[in-house]
Amino acid sequence: MDATEETSSRQLPLPPRPALPDMAAARSRGLAEAVEARWESLRLSWRWMQAVHQVRSPGRPYPGIVPLMEAAAAQPRLRRLYPFTSHFTLLFSSSISYPWSMQAGSIEPLHNGRFKVRRRSPSAVIGEVDTAEEAVTLVLELLPDDSDPAITASADEHA
Repeated sequence: MDATEETSSRQLPLPPRPALPDMAAARSRGLAEAVEARWESLRLSWRWMQAVHQVRSPGRPYPGIVPLMEAAAAQPRLRRLYPFTSHFTLLFSSSISYPWSMQAGSIEPLHNGRFKVRRRSPSAVIGEVDTAEEAVTLVLELLPDDSDPAITASADEHA
């Protein structure tokens, strides 16, 4: 085995998993605490997954979910909503449990570094932008002025 094979066969250590907020405890303290804990949990989880990706696949791009989470978390109107992700897409709900009550739209980080924003209903692409901040601005424009903050009712109860 030569030096190149030896280096490539060694696995670099993965970063330690982050300590995530206790979601059950946060929910017991109320809706605002549950929403805040969810934001923090998603941000920590996605940062960790990006760090793992950098160890396992150095040089391969990672979708821009981390800067997207940071940009969305910086917006007070979005921070009132319960965030969740699916297939790297960031979505917002006024319910803290399934079934989700979708608010605004969704943002998908693309492999080319851009971001695609979709309307919630009907689901249609409304734009593709260069930065996470621009994507968040588009979603904020879709958010009704009277949007509900996160609530515990199911989608059927407040639709």
